[in-house]
Amino acid sequence: MRLDLDHLAVSAMSLAQGSAGVEALLGVQLAPGGVHPQMGTHNRLLSLGPGLYLEVIAIDPAAAKPEHPRWFDLDRFTGPPRLTNWICRSDDLDAALAAAPPGIGPAVALSRGDYRWRFAIPPTGILPFDDAHPALIAWQGALHPAQALPDSGCRLRRLVVAHPEAPALRQALAALTDPRVEIVAGDKAMMAEIDTPSGPRVLQ
Repeated sequence: MRLDLDHLAVSAMSLAQGSAGVEALLGVQLAPGGVHPQMGTHNRLLSLGPGLYLEVIAIDPAAAKPEHPRWFDLDRFTGPPRLTNWICRSDDLDAALAAAPPGIGPAVALSRGDYRWRFAIPPTGILPFDDAHPALIAWQGALHPAQALPDSGCRLRRLVVAHPEAPALRQALAALTDPRVEIVAGDKAMMAEIDTPSGPRVLQ
């Protein structure tokens, strides 16, 4: 069983606000995403290179509110758009969930257009380690959103996840070997260094 970095999530109070903020910071345009009826959310996407992308995600005002908490703790999100979550894909999601900390949540079958995936959604909407643990996903079939996105010229240089219990978080993620991911001790925070056509940028 292994884990691979799949995508980053920037949460926003509105999709327009989040998209505008990311586009201004990185100097590139986001691509259309879609809606998630089961979660009552919608998103826009940005390629970060092969097999990796960034999504700006927000509550969809046109969607019905789900009976369960939305993913990424979006029901309680306030303030300016910011990097809130990271997502790892697994080649054996059931094994990854069995090895994950309590509270990771069960795998739920989801879809958007032609994409099909299983995604672990915590019952509270909050992932382990105060939301610093990655969400876990397994794509069904050969389709992956990064394949369809235009190359923005952006590449992730480094993802830094800070948490007071960094050693325990590292141990929980022993199956992740991506050298771009650094888990460090400190107050809970997240930061991505991204190379763009206009030079390096820091997304927080």
